[in-house]
Amino acid sequence: MSDVVIRAERISKQFSIRGVKENYQTLRTAISRAASAPVRIVRNLGRPPAPTTDPLLSERFWALRDVCFEVKRGEVLGVIGQNGAGKSTLFKILSRITEPTEGYVDIDGRVGSLLEVGTGFHSELSGRENVYLSGAILGMKRHEIARKFDQIVDFAEVPRFIDVPVKHYSSGMYLRLAFAVAAHLEPEILLVDEVLAVGDAAFQRKCMGKMSEVANEGRTVLFVSHNMSAISRLCHTGLLLHAGRVVGYGDVQSVVQQYLDRSVLLSGEKTFDLSERPAIRIREVAFTGITVLNHERKVSPAVALSGGLTLQIRYRVTKPVRGAQISFRLWNSEMICVLTSTDFDLEPHRLNQDVEPGDYVTECTIPGEYLRPGSYWVDLLSVIPGTKLLDEMQQCTGFEVLDDGSVDTVLGQKRLGVVAPMFEWRTRRGQ
Repeated sequence: MSDVVIRAERISKQFSIRGVKENYQTLRTAISRAASAPVRIVRNLGRPPAPTTDPLLSERFWALRDVCFEVKRGEVLGVIGQNGAGKSTLFKILSRITEPTEGYVDIDGRVGSLLEVGTGFHSELSGRENVYLSGAILGMKRHEIARKFDQIVDFAEVPRFIDVPVKHYSSGMYLRLAFAVAAHLEPEILLVDEVLAVGDAAFQRKCMGKMSEVANEGRTVLFVSHNMSAISRLCHTGLLLHAGRVVGYGDVQSVVQQYLDRSVLLSGEKTFDLSERPAIRIREVAFTGITVLNHERKVSPAVALSGGLTLQIRYRVTKPVRGAQISFRLWNSEMICVLTSTDFDLEPHRLNQDVEPGDYVTECTIPGEYLRPGSYWVDLLSVIPGTKLLDEMQQCTGFEVLDDGSVDTVLGQKRLGVVAPMFEWRTRRGQ
């Protein structure tokens, strides 16, 4: 028996983009056109029809183009790429929700998928009924679902609400139950799209642990995420999509580095358009931008080691909130977290302070001697410590630290360590 459980051969998916032929008319215009219609018909007799010039009426869009890959039994494949790269379309084809326009996919095994919050749930049914419904859709027998039912409810943390219609669930409850069903009903192949960002930090860790457990049991997992550290930690193989095509496929570390080089681009500045984000993901705090400033306070994707840098973080408070913390994580090119810093570090009393709605700017200066030359990427997080994740932007921008005469260079060394702080030493002659 072949170890390959998914084989995609040149799969492509095309969509038609159709526009509106003409704008809305006033009643006066419609009456005038109707009255003059007989004259236009007589005038155009014998003339060939005018060609359609509106490109929107016939435009074709390829969401995927000639995608080929294989996934072996027990393999964890991370699918990455920018928004609009075709990741969700690929997963819908693998889940048999839609068919490819060209090419084919061979799948050997039962597929469980979580493509968006509450996929396959019926809003009028209770949580209990939806567990059995989702299990049946996955091809599970009733006794198999019953055997796993208590584990599903415990994982989802909704025992009090399991007999309540899911239309009354919060988005977090919806997500927890949907993920629990997909992960516990033992599909041979588990597809997980970028839905975990809706959950809080504790639940995200719980989901990552469960997916790792599923993979260790020998089942196959395909995972879409913008969290490169999660992809690097969880996956064996990476698949990088760009504009619907495969531009990277192989060892996950190499593919992640290729993604970062292509998409983050060490821009030094990034603005986040809240109008493009789903309303469900905009909570009390939402990040609106980040800027990297060099020692001259100029926007720059490259900073000198000797001068350090300042991260300028912009965010919006949408409604009053108590204890909202702003923090960032810094990752190096090997996807090792170098450091984490928060605006509560020197002011822990702010946990009990209210923040009023409005736009805010906060800055943190990182001395150059704490870093090593190389590329770095930044995660932004806002949380109510120990309680709630408010917003998160993963690997949202990057910068390069340039060696302009570090101690390592002067001494001709290459010392080990992910940070390079300069400590004070005192030496005296012994007695």
